[in-house]
Amino acid sequence: MTETKPDSALQWRDGDMPYSSQFGDHFYCQTDGRLECGHVFLAGNGLPERWQEAPCFRIGELGFGTGLNFCETLRQWKLFAPSSASLHFTSFELYPMAGSDIDRALAHWPQINQERQALVALWPDVREGSITLQMEPNVHLTVVCGPAENTVAKVDTGFDAWFLDGFAPSRNPAMWSPELMQAVFDKTSPGGSFATYAAAGFVRRNLQAAGFAVSRRPGFAGKREMLCGTKPA
Repeated sequence: MTETKPDSALQWRDGDMPYSSQFGDHFYCQTDGRLECGHVFLAGNGLPERWQEAPCFRIGELGFGTGLNFCETLRQWKLFAPSSASLHFTSFELYPMAGSDIDRALAHWPQINQERQALVALWPDVREGSITLQMEPNVHLTVVCGPAENTVAKVDTGFDAWFLDGFAPSRNPAMWSPELMQAVFDKTSPGGSFATYAAAGFVRRNLQAAGFAVSRRPGFAGKREMLCGTKPA
């Protein structure tokens, strides 16, 4: 069963599974998006282990979507990060969702109820420019609204890790372009990393051409491969 919101490219499938009719793709893995986040983006970037030695850790993300990756990251940060450490999570999103839609999508996972409720409570009705939220005394979330190909190069922060989570490369190639992958590399701190569920050949080549040392790892839920990489120190 599919439900489409009026005047929106957002559809709901099977009750609470968000789907973009514009890009022809689900917002996250149909098997379990939360577990996929842990396998691909956290473990793929060596997290939470790397938090132990970083007084201030910066994560960049392409594609905020429902905020699932952020909420799962925040859940694990509260469990494993040193109490004195701080987290800055910056996500680049072309079409930020309404708070009610974020709430509906993330309610699927009781494990992140606390993080979902905190995010929705602070999420603004007007979603443009840069949305900056203080989620915890030492955790800040920034969502930069607009095309990532225009906004990533303009931020000053050097990121320690990247979650590359745009829609599938075959359906949204602009999110995986050589120019954007170069901007991601340029905004990565020396020794920083990236992880992505994507394994398409042109994505791997674009990341390598930008300067990353790229490796393949087993993907999530039977997916053969995913990509990880580091920027030389």
